[in-house]
Amino acid sequence: MKQERSSFTNRVGFVLAAAGSAVGLGNLWRFPYLAAKYGGGIFLLVYIILAVTFGFALMITEIAIGRKTRLSCIGAYKALDKRFGFLGWLASLVPVIIVPYYCVIGGWVIKYFVEFLSGHGAAVAGDADNFFSTFISASGGGVLASPVPWFILFVLVTALVVLFGVEKGIEKVSRILMPVLVILSIFVAIFSLTMPGAMEGLKYYLLPDFSKFSTTTVLGAMGQLFYSMSLAMGIMITYGSYMPKESYLEHSVAQIEIFDTGIALIAGLMIIPAVVAFNGGDPSAINAGPGLMFVTLPRVFEQMAFGGIIGTAFFLLVLFAALTSSISLMETVVSIVQDKLHWQRRASTVAVTVVVIALGMLSCLGYSDVLAAIKPLGLEFLDFFDFISNSVLMPIVAFLTCILVGHVVGTKVIADEVKGFGGLFRREKLHRVMVRWVAPVLLLVILAGELLKYFGVISI
Repeated sequence: MKQERSSFTNRVGFVLAAAGSAVGLGNLWRFPYLAAKYGGGIFLLVYIILAVTFGFALMITEIAIGRKTRLSCIGAYKALDKRFGFLGWLASLVPVIIVPYYCVIGGWVIKYFVEFLSGHGAAVAGDADNFFSTFISASGGGVLASPVPWFILFVLVTALVVLFGVEKGIEKVSRILMPVLVILSIFVAIFSLTMPGAMEGLKYYLLPDFSKFSTTTVLGAMGQLFYSMSLAMGIMITYGSYMPKESYLEHSVAQIEIFDTGIALIAGLMIIPAVVAFNGGDPSAINAGPGLMFVTLPRVFEQMAFGGIIGTAFFLLVLFAALTSSISLMETVVSIVQDKLHWQRRASTVAVTVVVIALGMLSCLGYSDVLAAIKPLGLEFLDFFDFISNSVLMPIVAFLTCILVGHVVGTKVIADEVKGFGGLFRREKLHRVMVRWVAPVLLLVILAGELLKYFGVISI
């Protein structure tokens, strides 16, 4: 017997949940780093242009596919064309790979939030490099000094929200977390701008310097946008399948874009001026990934007035962003299990949670003596899973989606779904050109760039 499809109660619930998925750790540590590396204001300008063209076309395509088929990604692609049923399975691998290691990082965030909340922020900042390396390698002694309990806690919180379903779980939590996330972001950004010397960082971040424009600026912005907007993960297809048919789809996507780009912009305001001031005016000193969030920023907070409070607020903000994204990732996997095995939500969620914890242990203990000697493709487990999902599978899935929609079933299928119930599609021509011709080329460039970076040919 076919199960009744869950749905969001209205467009606001859908937009907040989808925006919550898009707003994640990539906005808060990867975007500021790339903006600082690739020219500040010029990177920001390129990113915004790509968001309203490239990002828009891919996002509205995925959401429309989900709403049209009312299926998760495995069934959705097959419903459009049976020959592309394999693409659904390929897309479903992405969240399966990402959820476990994403929850590991979420556990790190909880640990740092608890440290700052309990008044130990100064101790963390005073020995930031050693504290972080000791923690992730589980070499500090004691249960709470290990990343394992924090990882499991983060997984269980995520699973609890998913267990309550779309309306009572995901939508309700998103309605609370997203406004709080925006308020906290603005709060921390204002305090960051009060640091002596922060104005130099602000100018660098906001004022475009066209002499700094380069091909790598475009590649960096394109790659960041692709990951930031939760594309090619099955998430937007799944959330689209829960979207009410009467909702104005194009308007909803525009609002998600605003949320995602806005939070990325504010993240830059939080981090770039403060770190530039801390480093004596050198934007290139902003490092990437975990080093920025768990090593550099605690030191910056320590230099601020009320640094303990700001640090606590910041890690609470990051925790909310991580949760909204992990919820969407786990919901996508649960939705796939429900559709394929016809299990109830409770059984599907429990099964997915067990698998996430089991797979996540590889990334969680990948830096410890237990697994440190095992390096697939020469990478730590967490980096390996990130590379396979983000750098390989996602560009391939998005490229094949463009081929399917642009050259097999036709973009009219998407346009008709967007226009359903009397809606408009103001950017229809843009969508058609992007999906048929521009996006496939850009996606191949992203894939080639990531592979060349891995093999050390280029540095992006």
